[in-house]
Amino acid sequence: MIIGSEKDVTKAVLKEYERIKNPRLREIVAALVRHLHEFAREVKLTEEEFQAAIAYIVALGKRTTDTHNEAVLMSGSLGFSTLICLLNNGNRGQTETDANLLGPFWRMDSPPTNNGDTIIRSPTPGPALFVDAWFRDTAGKPIVSAEVDVWHSSTEGFYENQDPVQADMNLRGKFTTDKNGHISFRSVKPAGYPIPIDGPVGELLRAAGRHNMRPAHLHFLAYKPGFKTLISQIYDPEDKNIETDVQFGVTHHLIGEYIKHNEACPRAADVKAPWYSIEHTFVMEGGTARLPRPPITGKAQGERPEIPHLEAV
Repeated sequence: MIIGSEKDVTKAVLKEYERIKNPRLREIVAALVRHLHEFAREVKLTEEEFQAAIAYIVALGKRTTDTHNEAVLMSGSLGFSTLICLLNNGNRGQTETDANLLGPFWRMDSPPTNNGDTIIRSPTPGPALFVDAWFRDTAGKPIVSAEVDVWHSSTEGFYENQDPVQADMNLRGKFTTDKNGHISFRSVKPAGYPIPIDGPVGELLRAAGRHNMRPAHLHFLAYKPGFKTLISQIYDPEDKNIETDVQFGVTHHLIGEYIKHNEACPRAADVKAPWYSIEHTFVMEGGTARLPRPPITGKAQGERPEIPHLEAV
């Protein structure tokens, strides 16, 4: 088709991609073309802005390595990751769900760990935390022999893959649910942390006058054939950034109860007060079990990085 005006461009592109044989791919590409072209018309995108946008996309790729995923970070910072999660869980986002963000720091092959054991694999400061979690189906029955990955950041604000000081796989573990659908483990109480801001995500946050903090949380990923893989986070309501998560991940249903104890700990003689405990029951929906593609695969080397804290304007 020979182009006669700007309106012809969209028609020509849509006509060419009608030949895509996969119906779902054809639907997605057509919608992408329509919305992308209408976006450019709506904002009257200039040539200079178009070139800047292309450079921005290139920068996302350049900043993504085996230990950092800038693209996932950007998706979260735009609320897109949470939107996709809710559209695919909880009655398409209309009801409560245990599903939440995978985030950019999940690693495949966390070390198998026995129920009740610790996931602290190198000296990590912070008050002790004891976690009990149950996994049930939609009828309330225990899910037995599900594999459950857990991971979280240190109190210094780093996941172990970001931090050469921490041992490999520190604060990570893979558990198997028992006959009651239960897992338990010991760790340290997680703290909120800043997301990296030395790339395109940082530019966006500065332009908006936003801070770069995530509220404290624990990650869970539960896998068992016959069930949709459950990815979740449990947030600390006492975190000062619980209302303004830089990644828009906090939902009402996933605000946990981190109980503070000021007495001696019956679970471990070496634990001094105060210590914390938390319990949560997760519900897994029936479906196809699929593990996500790991956003990262490696561990940082060299010196511990410095991640600045942005203050909200």
